[in-house]
This record gives sequence, structure tokens and C-alpha cells, in this order.
Amino acid sequence: MKIAAWGLAAGIGYGAATSLVNVLSSPYTELGMPLKGTVWGRTAKVLSLLMDAGWSWAALAVAMGWLAGTRVRGSLVGALTLFAATGAYYMTDAVVSGAGTQMAFWGVIGLPLGLILGAVGAAIRHPGSIGLLAALTVPVGAAVQMVALPPRPHLTLTPAIILAEAIVWTGAALGAGWAIYRFRAARRPAAAG
Repeated sequence: MKIAAWGLAAGIGYGAATSLVNVLSSPYTELGMPLKGTVWGRTAKVLSLLMDAGWSWAALAVAMGWLAGTRVRGSLVGALTLFAATGAYYMTDAVVSGAGTQMAFWGVIGLPLGLILGAVGAAIRHPGSIGLLAALTVPVGAAVQMVALPPRPHLTLTPAIILAEAIVWTGAALGAGWAIYRFRAARRPAAAG
């Protein structure tokens, strides 16, 4: 199944990239120290705040489920993608920073969530209310996370935090707008006929 290979590759790439960006964004790591105060260090910080958020991992599984097309394939590919991302994240962490691992915990959590989120991604293709609700999952999830757990690792707001929050809110608004537009556009021909 070609989409499974894509899901595996996307998961490995995303997990490894997230771990690496986290290490590069921290001025307390060997790899991050030289970047402190540079444009690269600030860029890594923004990327870290975006990529290491729950909503972005959920978006990965939803996107792969959407690409898979059917609910069953979407579920399986979503779970495979999150499982691969979790494994790659913690393996990269162990190599680049010598960090401990919570791979088993997040792997156990990621499998059922991946099944659900992959199915949600596949459901985006459906017209009507089901497709609308599925398409709103990531934008609403991102907005809820921004309210409940905003990306603020420090007590003070930094430019990186402000930029990351602006990107998430803008993306959530655009994603919700697209979902609503698509829903309304699909209903117009039915209403006209």
C-alpha cells in the first residue's frame, strides 16, 4: 500500500525534525548554544513551538488520513504515521541530546488517537455536515489548545512566542474559513437543483 509508505515516511520525517528543531531551539544544548541570539536560533524556536504542539501532531494524522481516502485506510495510516513520528522523535532525542524516552507512553497514546484522527481525515472528503465537522477538527483543536495550553514556555512573552501564536491563530482561522466555505459551496448546487 503506497499510502502506508508515505505515512511511515511522513511520520519518521516529522518526528525526527521536531526533535531536532527542539534541540536547535534550546540555548542549553550543545547544538543550540551556537545559535543563541541568531536568526537561526529564533527561527528554530518558532518552529519548535509550532511543531511540538499537540494540534500539529494531530494535523499530521488527519492529513495522512485525508490522503488515504477511505475511513479504514485513513485510520490505519493515521495510526502508523503517529507511531512512526513518536518513534523517530524519541530516537532522535536520544541521539542528539541524550534525552530519556517516553516512547512507550506516547506510542500507546498515539495508536488509538492516530486511528481516530486518520478516520477524521478521511471523513473530510465527505460532503455535508460530516465533512464540515471533520474539516473543522484541526482548526478548532488548535484554537482550543491555544486557549488551554498556549505555547508559552516562559513567563514573559518573547517575539518567537508572539509569532508562533499569531501563526496558529491565523492558520486556525483560515482552516475554519476554508471548511465553512467548502461546506457552503457544496450546498449551493443542491439548493439550486
